[in-house]
Amino acid sequence: MATIFATVGSGHAASLSTASVALSDPRPTQIAGYNFTASNVSLTPIKCIKAVFADTSVGTTVPLNMTTTSASFDTATSNYMPTPAAWTFGKATNGTFTLVDATGETPASATARKLNFTGITNGSTPDTSYFLRVTTFNNTDCATSPVDNVTIDYIFTNGSTLTLSVDPTLTFTVNAVASGQNCNGSTSTQASFATSIPFGSVTPATNQIVCQDLTASTNASNGYTIYTRYTSKPTNAIGQTIADTTGTNAAPTAFPAAGTEAYGYTTSDATLGTGTAGRFVGGNWGAETTSNSEIAYEPAGDLSTTYRIGHQVGVSLTTRPGTYTTTIIYTCTPIY
Repeated sequence: MATIFATVGSGHAASLSTASVALSDPRPTQIAGYNFTASNVSLTPIKCIKAVFADTSVGTTVPLNMTTTSASFDTATSNYMPTPAAWTFGKATNGTFTLVDATGETPASATARKLNFTGITNGSTPDTSYFLRVTTFNNTDCATSPVDNVTIDYIFTNGSTLTLSVDPTLTFTVNAVASGQNCNGSTSTQASFATSIPFGSVTPATNQIVCQDLTASTNASNGYTIYTRYTSKPTNAIGQTIADTTGTNAAPTAFPAAGTEAYGYTTSDATLGTGTAGRFVGGNWGAETTSNSEIAYEPAGDLSTTYRIGHQVGVSLTTRPGTYTTTIIYTCTPIY
């Protein structure tokens, strides 16, 4: 937003120079402060300062819908006279201000003199030149014995509406983890790939553990939740299955010792968003289901966080032979 100022001479005794009026908010109908500044001030006693807002440089018609009768004179920032608080501020006539001191004072300096008014309601017409006439007098009638004067141009300007859009973002990747890596208190026995969890040959003597890293980021205000599920229990060619571990997502437990048939998962996230937050801490394991179960959670937008998900399987002496398969599905859901 910009306000353009120009100085126009009038016919009084002396013309002020480098004069301007700065509006704290030049938008139409807004309540604003008007900060008048001028130099070349005559260092002679004055008893009245008069300010007139008009739609022409010599007229008295106030700009359409402009209201000045609720304004205040800011004595704290005004310095035109040495003791501004001693002057009586008149504002009864819309569009006209007077400052009167029957004793009179000589301006404190010839340069950078300020008169600041607050609480003025701007006119309603933008992009049209209006005028402020400031005149000082050595008489309390504010009409005779003029000292200095200036006429200043000012404009009401519509604000420019700024708009922008930010697209929602989400990244989510599944990454391989080598064997021999920590996996929420356990150690991976086989390497994984981004798209497979290869346990290899499993015997009753030793459970097998395979881990994957899930990395997510989002600008969603309320973060995201990551879920896991499987399409079915691990199943061989003739429909025989591997049993689930006894723990659940809501109440995970220690994984059974080697020699017990079981399959389950664990997560490194200690701050889940539902249920008991740290329920997987300490190496607890839960059973996969065909419904989504929470394994990671962030409550706010997140640049990048990685969670390690472990998968463990054990077989018994009576587990039927064959190649068992299922599909693990991870879902990352942002919360906007």
